Amino acid sequence: MTKIYTDLNPTERVLLGPGPSMAAPRVIRTMATPPVGHLDPALLKIYAEEQELLRYVFNTKNEWTFALSGTGTSAMEAAMANLVEPGDAVLVAVIGYFGTRLAEIASRLGAEVDKIERPLGEIFTVEEIETALKAKSYKVFGFVHAETSTGAEQLHVGEIVKAAHEQGALVVMDTVTSLGSIPVLVDEWDIDITYSASQKSLSAPSGLAPITVSPRAQKIIQNRKRPVSSFYLDLNLYANYWMNHGYHHTASASMHYAFREALRIAYEEGMDARYARHRQNAELLWAGLEEIGAPPFIPAEYRLPPLTTAVVPDGVEPHVLRAKLLNEYNIEIAGGFGALADKVWRIGLMGYSSRRENITLLLAAMQELL
Repeated sequence: MTKIYTDLNPTERVLLGPGPSMAAPRVIRTMATPPVGHLDPALLKIYAEEQELLRYVFNTKNEWTFALSGTGTSAMEAAMANLVEPGDAVLVAVIGYFGTRLAEIASRLGAEVDKIERPLGEIFTVEEIETALKAKSYKVFGFVHAETSTGAEQLHVGEIVKAAHEQGALVVMDTVTSLGSIPVLVDEWDIDITYSASQKSLSAPSGLAPITVSPRAQKIIQNRKRPVSSFYLDLNLYANYWMNHGYHHTASASMHYAFREALRIAYEEGMDARYARHRQNAELLWAGLEEIGAPPFIPAEYRLPPLTTAVVPDGVEPHVLRAKLLNEYNIEIAGGFGALADKVWRIGLMGYSSRRENITLLLAAMQELL
């Protein structure tokens, strides 16, 4: 018997979770453009423009600035795999789930990993990190700028990076949620490797992971005596692919069309205006959540504009409300991680999703359901 497959017709959703965000219609339309070969001169021109736009959103002049063919986790692994060798000492500052993942990756690479941790919802002071860095000679220090699991922004980045460099450590910073919605100042902060993902505050489909590497880190990677443990994530090979157009892998032209268009939108809006839009819309959401009895979990001074954790009111079953939002209103939000699983909802206002009409719709729906 021949099986009949239905047409692809998924329900349209208002994506207000921790990612992916909604993609602008312009971005979606570009994906209908016929693909070309992965080394076609027309695509190489797109790559060059994409690199310029990535340097703009990262606020950097780094030569090694490009997108990996993979999700944000691929860039997290690439950052560690290219700097860390077996036996190296690595320090990771953990303020949530994704800091723990960064430490896990370093451990699997054979590093001697130390972690410093804050309770969920808190961030580190410069002094706490500085004290930890002085305890041992670390090769790499890693941390998450915007912790997606809690909605907290690690502040004082420039001072933290300076303290790490004074102790001789290279710095890896995760900006998977923050890039494109709050300032990420790679050159000003002197970060060694910074990475992100295409599907959150940059509002392209998932599948590409932007990464930028400082000249200091680039030199170390180029002069390694031991090959990078991952062939696919070897940044030397990626740089040769992007800069010299040597074969490395078969990239998706359609994904790069979409990502370049999303970056163009960010460029046209301007980063300062983009940061201001995310802040203004977040404040509107925060005020509305207070009014309906589901206040933000994170203190205002380090609360993330693109990702809010809202406290579940007493007596409310969080997963039932989420299911009703999805099934009755076509609105997606997410639950909490780990210890916060039944205590908070995670609401994303990232990129194209960060619009007043989405906030009004969500708050009205939540108020009715509550």
